[in-house]
Amino acid sequence: MCGHARPPLELAAREIELHGLESVSFSLETPEGSTRVELQVPGLYNVYNALAAASLARALGASLATIAAGLVDFAAAFGRFERIQLDECSLLVLLIKNPAGANEVVRTLVAGGAPGLLLIALNDEIADGRDVSWIWDVDFEPLLGSLERLIATGERAAELALRFKYAGLSESAIEVVPSLDAALDRGLALTPPGAELISLPTYTAMLALRDLVARRGFVRPYWEEAA
Repeated sequence: MCGHARPPLELAAREIELHGLESVSFSLETPEGSTRVELQVPGLYNVYNALAAASLARALGASLATIAAGLVDFAAAFGRFERIQLDECSLLVLLIKNPAGANEVVRTLVAGGAPGLLLIALNDEIADGRDVSWIWDVDFEPLLGSLERLIATGERAAELALRFKYAGLSESAIEVVPSLDAALDRGLALTPPGAELISLPTYTAMLALRDLVARRGFVRPYWEEAA
């Protein structure tokens, strides 16, 4: 026996329930008691984020009730599971920027019912990272069971299209539209009224996408919303 062991948990999330692309709920257990929490953001990884926030709040002296209230009231930051209402449909923006985060987004999409149409934007600006080979470490394959059309856009749209071709998606199902403006229009044209277009942009593509819909009058610029 080496004597090394996992230390006792002071906080834990139990009885986790994923509610598709809408929310996730869990029992937050602490030495002071437990309470049920429903986050207004989906995904298992947001449970980890919630636990980290709860741990810090508890260390700073917040009560269990205060912690739970803060978690329930939390809303996603712009571009991170953000829904934007457009004319006849909505746009769901899910930031992807590395394999770990992208895999969690894929897992959440599959759990919520994988979409038939995806718009994915891949850039290679400094803020994104010049090396986009990380897309080969993302497990996109679980999406292919229902994916009927991929719109690949951004500065490295061709590489993204190649990744999905090697994943097994038919070439006829892949559209390469480097212009983000044109790609959004194409995605919206393929989205029925009342439905939702799901977009997975990298960081600078997300900023550009949000600026695009802001210029079209559907949302305020993110710096004004944060003010």
